[in-house]
Amino acid sequence: MSNYEQRTALVAGAGGFIGGHLAAELIRRGYSWVRCVDVKGFDDWYQQHDSCQNMVLDLRDKDACLAACQGVTDVFNLAADMGGIGFIENHKAECMISVLINTHLLMAARDQGTKRFFYSSSACVYNATKQVEANVTALVEEDAYPAMPEDGYGWEKLFSERMCRHFQEDYGLEVRVARFHNVYGPFGTFDGGREKAPAAISRKVIEAKTSGNHSIGVWGDGEQTRSFMYIDDCVEGILRLFESEHSEPINLGSSELVTINQLIDITESIAGIQVEREYDLSKPKGVRGRNSDNTQIQAALGWQPGISLEIGMQKTFDWIFDQMTSGETATAFEREKAQSAA
Repeated sequence: MSNYEQRTALVAGAGGFIGGHLAAELIRRGYSWVRCVDVKGFDDWYQQHDSCQNMVLDLRDKDACLAACQGVTDVFNLAADMGGIGFIENHKAECMISVLINTHLLMAARDQGTKRFFYSSSACVYNATKQVEANVTALVEEDAYPAMPEDGYGWEKLFSERMCRHFQEDYGLEVRVARFHNVYGPFGTFDGGREKAPAAISRKVIEAKTSGNHSIGVWGDGEQTRSFMYIDDCVEGILRLFESEHSEPINLGSSELVTINQLIDITESIAGIQVEREYDLSKPKGVRGRNSDNTQIQAALGWQPGISLEIGMQKTFDWIFDQMTSGETATAFEREKAQSAA
C-alpha cells in the first residue's frame, strides 16, 4: 500500500498504551492525518500528540463510531476494556462489552468507505486445554479451535475475529487481525490493577529498592511461563501486517519463553538487588504456560519480533523508575492508582 501521504487513519483506543505508540509511528511515517479517539478524558491519555485530531468518544456507541470513521481510509482498532490477568479474571462482563466497540466500528468503517481495518486480538483466544503445562508447546494459529478461550475477555476477542472475517467476506472490507502476546514497554500502566506482569514486577522491585524492604509478592508459584513482546516490535508487526495481503488471524508475539521467576531474575539484575519472593497461590494466575509459534508470521511477513526481554525490560524499568521517583505533579498513572484505592 504505502503512499502514506494519501492515507488517513483512525486509532481507536489512542489514549491507551499500544494506541499511543501506534499513533506516534503513523505520524512519523507521514500519514496525511491521524485521528486519535479514546473514551478517557485527555488528561488520562498515556500519550498525547498535538499533530493528531484528538477526540473523546465512547466507541461502544454506533454514532460515535460513525463520527470517528468519517473520512478515514485506515482503521486501527485497539480500543477495549482490559488489563492484566487480575483485571480480566474479575471483570468478565466489562471485558465482553467491548464487543460493541468492534461491531460498531466495523459497521461504521463499511458505511464510511474505509479501505482496510486492523483488529487487535489476543492470545487469550487459544484453547485452554493446550496451555496446562509450564513447558508448553508454542501455540499455532489453528489452536484457537475447537474454541475454549479465556472466559470473558477471550470469548469477546474470538467472536470479534469472526466478525472481522465475515465483514471481509460479505462487504469486501479488507481486515487484518493480530493476536497479541503480552505487550509491554514505556508509556503504559504499572499500577492500579490493570498492569501486566513486566510492569507490575518492575514496580514491585523498584518499591523494594527505594524502600529498603526487599520483599515482593508474586502471584502463583512463579513457574508459570509466558512470552513478552516489547512495544516497538508490536507496532512494527501491526504495520507490516497491515501492509501485507495476509487476512487470517496471526500470532504477534515473542517466542522467547520464560517463567515469571526468570522475569523477576532479569528485573533484579537491572535493579542491582535481590528480592525475597512471597508466593501467593490464591491470586489469579491464568493459564499455566503460553508461547507464540511464529512460523506463520515469518512466512507471511519475513519477520518476527526480535527485541530481547533483557533489552526491553531495561527500557521499561528505567521509564517506570523515572515515573515513580520524579516527584512531579500527579500523572495519569498516579490518578489511576488513587481512583483504584478509593
